[in-house]
Amino acid sequence: MTCMGCVNSVKTLLMNQAGVIEVDATLDPAQATVQFEPDRITLEQLNEAIIDAGFGVTG
Repeated sequence: MTCMGCVNSVKTLLMNQAGVIEVDATLDPAQATVQFEPDRITLEQLNEAIIDAGFGVTG
């Protein structure tokens, strides 16, 4: 993420996923912390949604 627009896009993208409870996204460092229900969505599905939107995933 390189700007606040990116941060907001990632946060909105993640919040729109079924099973996501809360998202905290920051620019510096560029990261998102996601609280989710693992019986409704997996970490792999969250990563895929981020990548499909054109953002990178590490860790």
